[in-house]
Amino acid sequence: MDKAGYLEMDLLRFTTAGSVDDGKSTLIGRLLYDSKSIFDDQYEAIKDSSEKRGEEYVNLALLTDGLRAEREQGITIDVAYRYFATPKRKFIISDTPGHIQYTRNMVTGASTSNLAIILIDARKGVIEQTRRHSYIASLLRIPNLVVCVNKMDLVEFKEETYNSIVNDFKENVIPHLDAELVTFIPISALKGDNVVDASENMNWYKGETLLQHLENVDVIETPEKIVNRFPVQYVVRPISSEFHDYRGYAGRVAGGVFKRGDEISVFPSGLRSKIKSVDQYNIVTEEAFSGMSVTITLEDELDISRGDMITSVENAPLVSQDLSATICWLSEEPLQPNGKYALKHTSKEVRCVIKNVLSKIDINSLQENFSDKHVAVNDIARVEIKTTRPLAFDAYKTNRISGSFILIDEASNNTVAAGMIL
Repeated sequence: MDKAGYLEMDLLRFTTAGSVDDGKSTLIGRLLYDSKSIFDDQYEAIKDSSEKRGEEYVNLALLTDGLRAEREQGITIDVAYRYFATPKRKFIISDTPGHIQYTRNMVTGASTSNLAIILIDARKGVIEQTRRHSYIASLLRIPNLVVCVNKMDLVEFKEETYNSIVNDFKENVIPHLDAELVTFIPISALKGDNVVDASENMNWYKGETLLQHLENVDVIETPEKIVNRFPVQYVVRPISSEFHDYRGYAGRVAGGVFKRGDEISVFPSGLRSKIKSVDQYNIVTEEAFSGMSVTITLEDELDISRGDMITSVENAPLVSQDLSATICWLSEEPLQPNGKYALKHTSKEVRCVIKNVLSKIDINSLQENFSDKHVAVNDIARVEIKTTRPLAFDAYKTNRISGSFILIDEASNNTVAAGMIL
């Protein structure tokens, strides 16, 4: 494949999630190995490592478990990213931890994904972590879910075991999710059944293998490609005779397309102007789209600083000091009622107070609990927040970037929560 062809291929970002020992790292290792996306010396290295550890088989999980603590304990702790490609598509995988204490890492790894693979141990069925990770994937607006019932080799590849788990998930989990497509696949990551190649042990399953599904699934366009959003990170004002009058606004496009001549609004002030140029390093381009880092210059000299938002005139964001949001609490220290925190939204940072805890999600039932207001580590809650200054924002379902924020404890400087604006 030539370079141009590779660059033009579709890209699918997906994440794996599930409980401890459900086989997430092994599944990714199997995908990489069976799709011939690792080198021979890499395989030989993990083969030697597996033999030294006294393991009976080549432990493909070692391809992604890179931390010493991960290898020693046989669990995933941090998010591991892997890249591979087939003739049909490019992939970026984020292997996220399954242990409840690392739910925060799962939120980080899944936040940019187009698809989530939820692994279920065929011996255990749907458990609390299955519900938790499925619900978080739904909160993060991941449109495609693939539920892989793993370790089918340990239940003798029985169709009735698979069907029982699928029915449980459909009845007790899917009604509480906001996913557009849910697909079920029975697999054995250890043996390779239905991962890349079709399983001879499960001829009762007539669907696609996991890799076939990943290659063929439609990458649903995320809303941030529709609404124009450009958070200003830095005002470029060179002190030189060559660029004496240059004034640009640098940042990364968080949504839509910005072109020279477009009419724009700046928030929270509401001032208007037109785009004079879109500049990259030593290059003047005609347009910038979502994900590009550029500097935008305007025809008028406006009072714009870091944290302001440049948007199209037609699709204005909401501007307010009051937010309703769903938060995933990440800190060992519980949420303080009427607690004051720093709120970081795109490139803007303000102080805020959590006015009210509206409800908490019961992970076992996936129902809202309106009486329990105690929010501790890994809890998911709906809250009302008041900021010291107005923010220009969108609902998270409209734009992941302008609809999300983090809360920071000003005393410790630790990130205590990830939020999604309702």
